[in-house]
This record gives sequence, C-alpha cells and structure tokens, in this order.
Amino acid sequence: MTSIAPILPPKLLLYILKAKNYGVEYQPIIAVETLEVFAYEALSRFYDEANNPIPPDHVYKALHHNPLSLFQVELAQKKLQLKHAPKNFKLFVNLDQDSYFAYGDDVTEQSVTATELNPFIRLFLEHGDNEIVVELIENSEINDAKMSLNMIKLMASYNIRTALDDICNDQSMLSTAVLEQVDFIKFDRFVVLNKHNSSFLLLIKALISYAQEAGKKTILEGVETDEDLVFAKALNIDYVQGFLFKPQFVSAPSFGL
Repeated sequence: MTSIAPILPPKLLLYILKAKNYGVEYQPIIAVETLEVFAYEALSRFYDEANNPIPPDHVYKALHHNPLSLFQVELAQKKLQLKHAPKNFKLFVNLDQDSYFAYGDDVTEQSVTATELNPFIRLFLEHGDNEIVVELIENSEINDAKMSLNMIKLMASYNIRTALDDICNDQSMLSTAVLEQVDFIKFDRFVVLNKHNSSFLLLIKALISYAQEAGKKTILEGVETDEDLVFAKALNIDYVQGFLFKPQFVSAPSFGL
C-alpha cells in the first residue's frame, strides 16, 4: 500500500514560509556505458527550526491547498537550485504543474503563445551556467496531463528540454500525448523493485524500444546496488540515478533568500 503524506502542522508550515529554511540536494544522473556524470537533478529540501529535515512531499502536499504560497515556495526553491548547481552540467529541475499555473496562465493553448513570460520560464532562460531540463510528474489526473502538455509545448518554444518523471509509479497513469512530446523518459524505482517480474518487463522493454526509435533518452531511478546497475545495462537504459551514486548537498539554513 502506498503511504500518504501526513498533514503538516500549520505552525510548521508558517515557519517554512517565513524563515525559508531551505536546502538543495543534487543527485547525479550517470551514463550507463561510461559511469560518468551526465547531469544532476536538483531536489528541494526543507528544515524546521532545529534544522531537522522535513520530508519535501509533506511540505508540497500542504502547499497545494494554497496555490500562491505553492508558487512562491517553488520559485524560491528554483532560484536556490540554479544558484548553487554544479556548473557545466545539465540540470534537471522538477516543476509542479500547479506551481506553474498558479501565476495565472490559462490551462489552454493560449498560454503557449502568451507574450508575458511566466517567472519560471524567465528564470530558466536567464540562467547561463547549465542547460535546464524541466521534469514534469506523470500522474492520474486528466487535467494535470493537459497542463503538462501545454507546459511542454511552451518550454519547447523556448528551446527548453523536458523530461517525464515517475513512469510506472503505482499512482500514475501514462499519457501518450505527454510521452510523445518530452525529450527524456524517467522510469520510477518501481521498475527496479519489479525487475524479476517478466510480464511487467515486457511493457518496460517496449517503452525503452519506443524511446530509442523516437530519439528520446531513458533514465532509470532507484539504482541502489551493483545488481541494479547490471539490470539497467541489460535493459539498454541510457542513464541511471539512485543511492548507488553519492549526491551533493547544499545545506540549510543561510542562503540569503
């Protein structure tokens, strides 16, 4: 059974919003063939008054009840992530659809040609130290898929590449329209956990074959052991990510935000 993030106490959420006690973790994305770092994924980190870590999913779940607060926190996190990123590597950044559209863009084709730049787009375009790849989360809501598709089209219009995250997560459903538009396909750790399920692997191999034929790159998350890495090689995955490879941290609390 999938765990559900508990409700964050209002006092703690207010502290996070006021103190901006944030951190960043940069997880390396490794080329399977060479074992060299191909890119980094920037991950949000939050801390309480004693600098104890707070699970990010708990924070974002609470923030979804207030879209403007979600937008403000997400934008501050992105500024922090870009500021401290390892230079001269591709940088994968997560961008929640609700965060993006909380700024006021319509969830329609009109948003693709809007003349006023969304602050996230402006931030990515002004950043010169890394090539940005925007990760969108695959999930089960039809409206989210529509938002993702519009975001992808807008990113593409500014030559910003995109990735689809959490493929095969047990809470997501696959939108083929979204899958067709992205440059990178990221498979959830669920694939590693089910590596001995031969029927399930038929689907994964078909998706990898599609990616290769369509000129897309694949990334397998949740690689924690040498056995997992061998599994990724056998699947002809392009890149891997997980605890087998040491991340870089930028710790809380002082970032001058």
